[in-house]
Amino acid sequence: MFTGKTYFIAGHARLPQGMAARSIFDTLTITVEADAKYHVILEASCTLATEHGRDFIGQLLRGCSLQDGIEALSRRIIDFYQGKAQNALVAALRDLHNQYLLYKNSENSKKND
Repeated sequence: MFTGKTYFIAGHARLPQGMAARSIFDTLTITVEADAKYHVILEASCTLATEHGRDFIGQLLRGCSLQDGIEALSRRIIDFYQGKAQNALVAALRDLHNQYLLYKNSENSKKND
C-alpha cells in the first residue's frame, strides 16, 4: 500500500555490445524506491538479464541514502559487480542521482512557495 512517504526514481544508460540483456533492451535502467524523509533506498532493481544479477544490484544499493551522493554507491558496484554491465550500471546510477537532484530541487521549490 502506497503511503506517500516514498518516491520512485529511475536512471538509464546504454548497454555495451555482447550483453545478454542487450537482446531485450538497448538501455540499462536502475530504479529505486526511497524514503522521502531521509532518502534511503528501500528497494532497488535494474534491467540486467538474470534475476540473480537484478537481486544482487538491489542488495548493493538497499540501505544507502541518495543524499550522501553516488560515490560510495558507484564504488560498491565497481568493487562487487564484475560483469560487462559495470560501466553501464555506474552511468545509470549517475543518471538516477541527477534525477534525484531534480526531484529534491522541485520538492524544495514546493516548500518555498
